[in-house]
Amino acid sequence: MEEQLLDLYDRFPAVKSYFDFVFNPKEDKLLQEAKAKISNEYFPVKRKRARARRSVAQKYIKQFVKLGMDPVYIADLMLYNLEIAQLFSKDRNVPEAFFKSMLNSFEQSVGHIASHSLLPEFKERIITIYEFTQTQQWAYKEGFSRALDMID
Repeated sequence: MEEQLLDLYDRFPAVKSYFDFVFNPKEDKLLQEAKAKISNEYFPVKRKRARARRSVAQKYIKQFVKLGMDPVYIADLMLYNLEIAQLFSKDRNVPEAFFKSMLNSFEQSVGHIASHSLLPEFKERIITIYEFTQTQQWAYKEGFSRALDMID
């Protein structure tokens, strides 16, 4: 059995990642690394153009859920993704698909926060994100309002 586990650990990156997390959970470090990667999507350090892909954040969120990371860290990452995307969109002409994607992220964030009873901890950030969508005249702003109703 031990040999089998060692073989799985060596062969499959997902198994290695899981066992590394289970036996040495450095949640703060993983969260900071994920935030850096997401930030680099919108404000790249080494290339000229931003890619602004929501999928990068979704990949990390999904990985954190699979690892069983603390829901507070997951909620923090979800809201960070929205905050950095809003900062990116402030002075740029972004396509409508960007707004739809951010609405999906907002709905998932609010749902996650509500289902884990984390509202007191994150309510201020949620409201700030929501108000930005309204003042900046984002597309789908009615959708953001409906998503916000989930926490009332």
